[in-house]
Amino acid sequence: MNRPNFDAMMQDLLDRDARKRLLLHSCCAPCSSYCLEQVAPHMRTTVFYYNPNLDSREEYEKRKGEQIRLLSETGLADFLDCDYHPEDFARVAAGLEEAEEGGARCVKCFELRLQKTAEAAKAGGFDYFGTTLTVSPLKNAEMINRIGFALAERLGVNFLPSDFKKRGGYLRSVELSREHNLYRQNYCGCVYSKRRLSKP
Repeated sequence: MNRPNFDAMMQDLLDRDARKRLLLHSCCAPCSSYCLEQVAPHMRTTVFYYNPNLDSREEYEKRKGEQIRLLSETGLADFLDCDYHPEDFARVAAGLEEAEEGGARCVKCFELRLQKTAEAAKAGGFDYFGTTLTVSPLKNAEMINRIGFALAERLGVNFLPSDFKKRGGYLRSVELSREHNLYRQNYCGCVYSKRRLSKP
């Protein structure tokens, strides 16, 4: 069975619903760089910075600062910050501390961040919500889109499907990060992904 082409679905919506309002969850400036290049010319975009999974306030502020700087330099989107609420991530990760990277704990994390984005999109009168998470080669785009569509149906707000890694998206994000001299972290952000770096 053929897998859904989320990139083609996104392109169709961007063409059809041009100038509508999009609330785009962003995990960090490097990942958002290419995603914004793709969506901002079509939709009036606001970056939604909700990342309670980050392992420290210092890391949160560093990534947030880079996100704000990128938006200031490019003018591609507005910015909406949720502040740092690590207790949100601790709640959904409880009992899943030993789960493999990309497994059940990550699913809960994606659900948490996408639900907050969808709720904010609905409350703010946005036409769509979406996420930059699919630009990473390490993230399961099918899983992320499945979560997004389920939330859209449950909450009554449109979801913008994506697979931003397609068409060289990830490599372009690396290029743009160099151009803007962005801080590129070497771990997803949570304490569990950071621990994985130290394993032999």
